[in-house]
Amino acid sequence: MRMFVALLALGLAVSAFAPVLPARAGEVYENARFGFALTVPDTFRGHGESANGDGQAFFQAGRPSRLSAWGGFITGQKDFAALAAWTVQQDRDRGWAIVDETRTPTWANWSASKGGRVLYQRMIALCGEGRYAAFRMEYSQADRIEIDRMIERLAPSLRSTDC
Repeated sequence: MRMFVALLALGLAVSAFAPVLPARAGEVYENARFGFALTVPDTFRGHGESANGDGQAFFQAGRPSRLSAWGGFITGQKDFAALAAWTVQQDRDRGWAIVDETRTPTWANWSASKGGRVLYQRMIALCGEGRYAAFRMEYSQADRIEIDRMIERLAPSLRSTDC
């Protein structure tokens, strides 16, 4: 009996110092047309893939948050880096104040704010020439702490599935 109590006490002590694991990451959305995947946070629900198969929008019930994931062809720009720069400029032209931006030849991400709204966008070049995948999260400033934590897990989950 003493051994059981000692083991129980030890187990409780260890569990008190164990790290709290994040909530379930969510379901994986895979896009067959462009060959990419993204782990969607479990509080977001998809509304069906677009008719042309390029992506899907996800919404958080009861919150003004939208996650869009899509793939595309690099057209109108010479390469992925130029497309990413052009896309950031489009957000500036639409009145978004870019507050953070990182671009490389194969991936880019930026965040911006406008009128109580926040956006975060990530783009990656896909395997094979001329294709990319992206996701964009738009949400309320009031939800920033919660959504920013989701983005920390979401950003690295965007990946090519056909390399």
